[in-house]
This record gives sequence, structure tokens and C-alpha cells, in this order.
Amino acid sequence: MKILRIDTSVTGAESASRLLTQATVDHFRARYPEAEVTELDFAADPLPHIDPASMGAIRFPAERHDEAMRAVHPVERAVLDQFLASDIVIVGAPMYNFTIPSSLKAWLDRLGVPGVTFSYSEGGPRGLAGGRRVIVALSQGGLYEVDTPFEHHESYLRDFFAFIGIDTVEFIRANRIGFGPDARQQSLAEAQAAVARL
Repeated sequence: MKILRIDTSVTGAESASRLLTQATVDHFRARYPEAEVTELDFAADPLPHIDPASMGAIRFPAERHDEAMRAVHPVERAVLDQFLASDIVIVGAPMYNFTIPSSLKAWLDRLGVPGVTFSYSEGGPRGLAGGRRVIVALSQGGLYEVDTPFEHHESYLRDFFAFIGIDTVEFIRANRIGFGPDARQQSLAEAQAAVARL
């Protein structure tokens, strides 16, 4: 059992999403004591945004790689391979300006690889990266219902993971974090109860 934890919040100890990713990791460690857990903190150690070299390295066949692509290919491919090797992926995703942090987008950009995690056909796109469980700990200062105006958060993650073959993403939600201490405490308590039901 391999568990991959991704954190992206920049608010440190105040982060609701980090509280929930920790609770989720603890939950699965209790269920699977033998599990190997890898933790990545993209606030402390962010991936660079993709550029021509990184994009070419992960999307083009080796015979099309130039020198810059060949130089970065091992590191770029390792990000994708780490995801594909995981049985459970736990993602902390706070809402920043109606969507996910750019550090999380930089990671997702390395997962959408034609011929590896998805393919196109006459019938449309087909996801190839199924077979793993993805749990997303969402946090929002306000309350933005999925698929409503200004919400490009949960819906984006749902659609991205479905595109690469993960049709059922489990979302743990902590909303109204910015509504004051009582609302924050209630929302986190409800979210932690949802974690216990995983």
C-alpha cells in the first residue's frame, strides 16, 4: 500500500486543508499500518510551472527530445510515476481566488500526459490512470456550491481526475472557514467526521 499526500496551502498551522490531509493520512495509517506514506509540500518546495522543456519531456517521445528536454526528463517523469505508483492519493486543495493554488495546477500539469494517463479516439477522450483512490480535502473561506458562479475549485478537480480515468473522487469539504471561529470549528468537525467514514 502506497499513500501519496499533497499539501498546497500557504497558511501553515492555520491551514484547514492541512488539518484534513493530516487527519486523512492518520485514518489510513491506522487502517493500513504497513502503508508507505510519501508527503509532498508544494508550498515549501513547489514544482516549477511547466515550460517548453518540461512539457516536451513528458509529452514527446524520446526521439523528439532536445538537449533541454533530455536534461529534465528524469525529474519530470518521476512526478508522474510517483502518482501512478500510489494506491491512495490525498490532496489538500484550499480555494484561492475561486480555484486551486497554482502549485497544485503545476502538479496536475505533469499528470495529464497523452498516451499515459489519457488517450483520444473517435469516441472521445479515454482516461488511462484509473485504479487508485483519490481523496481531496477542500477548504474555502466562503461557501461556493459546486458548478455555481465563481466556483472553479471542486468542479475543476472532479473534471480533471475524471478525464484521466478516476471517475469517483472523494471530497472532504471544509466551507465557511472565514465566517468566524464558530463556523470554522463546526465545519472542521463535520469534515473530520467525514474523514472517519472513509
